[in-house]
Amino acid sequence: MTAITVLGAEAPIRHVVSFKFKADATPEQVHAIESAFAALKTKIPQIQSLEWGTNVSEEKLDKGFTHMWVLGFADAKSLKVYLDHPDHQAFVTLLKPSLADAFVVDFQPRP
Repeated sequence: MTAITVLGAEAPIRHVVSFKFKADATPEQVHAIESAFAALKTKIPQIQSLEWGTNVSEEKLDKGFTHMWVLGFADAKSLKVYLDHPDHQAFVTLLKPSLADAFVVDFQPRP
């Protein structure tokens, strides 16, 4: 089943990102990526909230993805500003050499 929903312009949005790193990514590279992503909260005012962590699930369904990020935005416009922001683009440049795969889901929270 495939469901695609268009984001409402005025509703809050959560931006969920998960990373799978290349086998040769060093702990130092991964730490630098963690620090740089977390620092975006101080550089891009449109980010209302930022939480992240590493996988601790015992279910073994992670498919090699180790890191999860959940960012909160006021609306679709704020998310777009974040995506196009030079500090976000610089982060992507830092990330790409160590990244094996990523997935991204944007959703509007429901009560």
